[in-house]
Amino acid sequence: MYSELYQLKEMGLKKSQVARQLNLDIKTVRKFWDMSAEDFARYLQQVNTRSRKLDKHHDVILGWLRQFPDISSAQVMDWLKEHYQLDCRERTVRRYVSNLRKKHNIQKKEAARQYQAMADPPMGYQMQIDFGETTVRKSTGGFMKIYGMGTVLSHSRYKYAEWTDTPLTVATFIRMLGRCFDYIGGIPEELVFDQDKLVAVSENYGDIIYTYEFEKFKQAMGFKVHLCRKGDPESKGRVEAVVKYMKHNFANNRLFIDLKTWNQSCEDWLGRTANSKIHGTTKKVPAEVFLLEKQHLKPIPLTNSKPKDIVTRVVRKDNTILYKSNRYTVPVGTYKPGLELELRIQDDCIVLYHLFSEEIVAKHKISPGKGVLVQNNNHLRDNSQKINALYEKTLGALGNTNNAAKFLKAVRQEKSRYVRDQFGLMEQVAKNYPQQIVEQAIAYCLEQSLYSAVDCRSAAEYFSSCQEAPVDISMLDNPESWPKYLQVKAQRRSITVYSDLLGGENL
Repeated sequence: MYSELYQLKEMGLKKSQVARQLNLDIKTVRKFWDMSAEDFARYLQQVNTRSRKLDKHHDVILGWLRQFPDISSAQVMDWLKEHYQLDCRERTVRRYVSNLRKKHNIQKKEAARQYQAMADPPMGYQMQIDFGETTVRKSTGGFMKIYGMGTVLSHSRYKYAEWTDTPLTVATFIRMLGRCFDYIGGIPEELVFDQDKLVAVSENYGDIIYTYEFEKFKQAMGFKVHLCRKGDPESKGRVEAVVKYMKHNFANNRLFIDLKTWNQSCEDWLGRTANSKIHGTTKKVPAEVFLLEKQHLKPIPLTNSKPKDIVTRVVRKDNTILYKSNRYTVPVGTYKPGLELELRIQDDCIVLYHLFSEEIVAKHKISPGKGVLVQNNNHLRDNSQKINALYEKTLGALGNTNNAAKFLKAVRQEKSRYVRDQFGLMEQVAKNYPQQIVEQAIAYCLEQSLYSAVDCRSAAEYFSSCQEAPVDISMLDNPESWPKYLQVKAQRRSITVYSDLLGGENL
């Protein structure tokens, strides 16, 4: 480092230029700028011989490294803080641990995955597909992100690539895949994917649930699908290399003018480079092998060569869907977690269909505004029928009297928000008190304009407490039938007992 710095200094470069050239901090350059060779040698000697802050913990750290070879420097630092309350910089610990590993040859153990070479599938059998994204320079200045799909036929290694300037959707992906089939002139027997949300909703323990749009396209084209296990993209390594090839050999440092020009350049690149160079593994030219493999591809169905766009919308918890910043209702009870409806535009209306069954769920005229809630009256919750049934039930419990009907109607109007609770309480009143008390309480509430079940219950409690049980006159004529506590007779004492207590003859 010192000799390089000195040479650049002799060439007349400034400190900032030297720092950029050698990728050094400007403070480091200043430190050695005026230092002679002898001073630099003494500096190195001091660095090599000076004691370090972690030297007193050398044996402890070395013991940890030997016992736990995969331990990280961050964990070493945490343990030093825990056991020795050591305060030092993370970079210091990282360098010290790195030096110990080199000095004592202690390498981290790597759990190396065991791979097995697989024979190439038969011609026309398998195609691997993957997606990627990269950032490119625009011709107008600045940068933008573009998204690509890459495919490779597993036998011939024949490749296809296409890009879009918007994030991939299921419809965009299906159109790309359709053009890929047109490009290769047929359809393979099997397509290999990651568990991408564009393809599958759930692995479902092997009974895979595909996205609705992809399922329709899959059935129309007649290919099978092989999904890689979750978190195991290496099982489709051929196409992983293709996507990397697309990014670094084609897209890197290329100027983006417009999407049409970009994709045309990509197609030229496929013919010029990607499919014309000898493949490193097969030692064959993909384009030449493809001439034979093409004969084994299935023909493309004529009626389905251009897949149509399928637009879906998720049903929200409030039984609405979003379309162009507006909310459109669906019938109450439609919502289920994850439920999607197909959306179609017909004239100036949106029509929502159940997936697969093609049953119409809702139809709305498209609103020109923003943030508008567009409703159909038949989508709203109809509570009137349920409330009417509850009213009839409560009225029957109260005896179907005119006063009861008047009172319940008044309660329904006065306490409309809590009408279910009010009617439920009136049923309890009818159950807990005699009919006469209930009718008396209702009459009192109507007279006092108290249209509340709580007031009616309070009135019933009051009238019940005021009512006394009638006395049976016949009991007075027959003492023997009295209760035992009424048959008790008090003991009669002689008057002398009391006179003795008060003093006897002295009184």
